Amino acid sequence: MHNPDTILALDVGQRRIGYALANVVAKLPSPEGVVENSDKVMDAITALVKEHGAVAVVVGLPRNLEGNDTDQTRLTRQFVDDLKKILAVPIHLQDEALTSHAAEQELGLKKVVYNKGSVDALAATYILADFLKDHPNFPNE
Repeated sequence: MHNPDTILALDVGQRRIGYALANVVAKLPSPEGVVENSDKVMDAITALVKEHGAVAVVVGLPRNLEGNDTDQTRLTRQFVDDLKKILAVPIHLQDEALTSHAAEQELGLKKVVYNKGSVDALAATYILADFLKDHPNFPNE
């Protein structure tokens, strides 16, 4: 469904990329799904941006518990550099400290059967919620 003024958030993993959406007015992120991190991932993300009318993309930036870069941090930064070459919307990095762990805990507390894709999509929701909390006036800042 096309919803203008949407923000797309990505939780980039080596195999899957979880994504979440939020309207810039309502600011209520919701987990949407995952795309496979394959050689077609840039096309898939471009399609998501177009399909949902995304005005910005937020990408979770993983770091270790001390806040230092890891191998996954470097891979994510390269991924963002590649995205910037093909997307015409702004791309923002958001610290994603412990979002996957929090997603696993939430799903566990709900006593629902979940898979890694559910965790990735929910982690993207947390990334987007953190971004909106850190940028309360977005997109007018």
